[in-house]
Amino acid sequence: MNDDDGVLERYLPLVDDEAAFRAACDRPLPSVVRVNTLAADADRVARAFDAESTDYERVDWHDGLFRMADRSPGTTWPYAHGWVHGQEEVSCLPAMALDPDPGTRVWDTCAAPGSKTTQLAALMDDSGVLVGNDTSLGRLSALRHNAERLGATNLVVDQQDARNYSLNGFGFETFDATLVDAPCSCEGTIRKNPDAFDTWTLDHVHEVAGIQKGILRRAVQATRPGGTVVYSTCTFAPEENEAVLDHVLREEDCEVVDWDCPLESVPGVIEWHDETYDEQVTRATRVYPHHNDTGGFFLAKLRVGGAPDDAAADAEVGA
Repeated sequence: MNDDDGVLERYLPLVDDEAAFRAACDRPLPSVVRVNTLAADADRVARAFDAESTDYERVDWHDGLFRMADRSPGTTWPYAHGWVHGQEEVSCLPAMALDPDPGTRVWDTCAAPGSKTTQLAALMDDSGVLVGNDTSLGRLSALRHNAERLGATNLVVDQQDARNYSLNGFGFETFDATLVDAPCSCEGTIRKNPDAFDTWTLDHVHEVAGIQKGILRRAVQATRPGGTVVYSTCTFAPEENEAVLDHVLREEDCEVVDWDCPLESVPGVIEWHDETYDEQVTRATRVYPHHNDTGGFFLAKLRVGGAPDDAAADAEVGA
């Protein structure tokens, strides 16, 4: 299957308005930038855009996001000075859901090229330890470049397979919070990548789902009891979303918890074709392109089981 209509047809039973869903997937994605709060605040960025006559619209649900009008973000003065970073609206959700405290230990399992990683650094006030891991040297180069441009200094860049990630050499045994923005079939990116379905196959969906399960299991294992793990993808496929959660809920000590998504969204599904999933997956979030004029997205917030280690949670790294 390699035509857009064929791939989208698969997910029509999941959406509330088939025509609106199809139409949204056919429209180009708005260009959005996120304010880098390590360097500037939203009002300062707005003044800079005004000074250079850059048209923009401030996003109503997030003070630090700007929708750009007919101009590439990379050509603006605030971008050149590291005040903003190009990032989709839905892409900002995982770091917001993880909501790491300053001074804590955070692992971004699939970090490159770094949009979410640098957002995490800003939420942490550039303190504590933020480990940005990826398997690709080329993508890690982009991660380093973005971290340097945006002034994120609490970042440790690592290259490991997240499925068997080792904390040897870090001086601690677990993280306080972990983000798994997993590699996926990228169906939800069709608005910015019109050729995303050209090589789509169901075999690939099943293959990448196996990788996702391994990464999420290791993320739960490497996060302290009481800590938080956020799992996200940019795909519509339940095989890569709810099925992955269902697997990890059966294999690891964790639970899906509610979180307040600021965008219009729908719960995760508990039935897909011949499969049924744990009821907890309804606490996950599905964001469809036609609801908020964004890309497609899936997100779940998990709490790791066991007795919370409050002292570890509150301790300053290196104290």
